[in-house]
Amino acid sequence: MTAFTWAVRLIIFSILVVFALQNTDPVNLHLLPGQFWQAPLVIVLLAFFAGGALLGALSLLGVIYRQRREISRLKRTVDKPKATEVVAVPPIV
Repeated sequence: MTAFTWAVRLIIFSILVVFALQNTDPVNLHLLPGQFWQAPLVIVLLAFFAGGALLGALSLLGVIYRQRREISRLKRTVDKPKATEVVAVPPIV
């Protein structure tokens, strides 16, 4: 199974390398009026992919923080010793 996993990784890596080598044409990215950024297409694609992944991860931080806070609150309530209730049983006659 390990050899199969490495074979799949090698195939994906080689496909990405071929893609990167074929997309080295320079492209112009017009940022503001009169300003542009010229870079190879593969670099521009990589930058936007990394930016999207970063924004996606940042969008989850609020949910993760809220869940951790609630988990710690629930752990505190479970760890508190409960007051045991003593029920008076009437004597049997």
